[in-house]
Amino acid sequence: RGLDYAGVVLAKPRPGHAWLRRRRRVWLWGFSRLRQTPLLRPCRSPRDAAAAAVMLRRLIYRGRHGTKLVGPLVCRASRQKHTLPDLPYDYGALTPHISAEIMQLHHSKHHAAYVNNLNITEEKYKEALAKGDITTQVTLQPALKFNGGGHINHSIFWTNLSPNGGGEPKGELMDAIKRDFGSFASFKEKLTAVSVGVQGSGWGWLGFNKEQGRLQIAACSNQDPLQGTTGLVPLLGIDVWEHAYYLQYKNVRPDYLKAIWNVINWENVSSRYAACKQ
Repeated sequence: RGLDYAGVVLAKPRPGHAWLRRRRRVWLWGFSRLRQTPLLRPCRSPRDAAAAAVMLRRLIYRGRHGTKLVGPLVCRASRQKHTLPDLPYDYGALTPHISAEIMQLHHSKHHAAYVNNLNITEEKYKEALAKGDITTQVTLQPALKFNGGGHINHSIFWTNLSPNGGGEPKGELMDAIKRDFGSFASFKEKLTAVSVGVQGSGWGWLGFNKEQGRLQIAACSNQDPLQGTTGLVPLLGIDVWEHAYYLQYKNVRPDYLKAIWNVINWENVSSRYAACKQ
């Protein structure tokens, strides 16, 4: 109960021994997306045993001497904190299209703030869960969404850019763009228009709709994560918060969007597209 997936850690059963009678050596292991922490607890009831048995079928195989585990299950007592990812290039690598000053502030200050605040919020949420304080859990949800989304979005954004970027995609991604938008020029125009039209702060996205098997363009407000709010798998994100361009382009967002196409990493976008189709 409360587990999104589970497994078991147990000793090899001996002939004639009911493993439920040895429940002190049987543990139900799982991970709760709500708690964002691994859970390890003993099987204390037939319901626990049934849950463990279901998951056990996915983890074991039959051998000559009975049941064996495919591999060890590791349960971590505490989650690892989120960290700021390194950029795959120098701060000045995207000049003249995006200045080194913008990249440094954007990465080391803004993204770092999302990471720090996400860790702080998760600690508070963990405490609220331990206390059974539902009111505080609900109160913290907007901060989790904002800072968690900021971390997710920027982690994708940095890899979507490259000093060797620009031009047009190739292969399957280009074929899909032509299929779903008519041409690359049409796709580029539509994503630019959607990004320019974001009111206030937000993101323009190229995403993949798994249910329909096609590409889609979408806009998200603030730091709302694309997949968490629309269900689309993110392929290419364009940050249109003013901190992403104001120092260089002032309040002329269209000029920034015109320039950013020169540093789009189509290899990364193509890899994301290939991965989400598997």
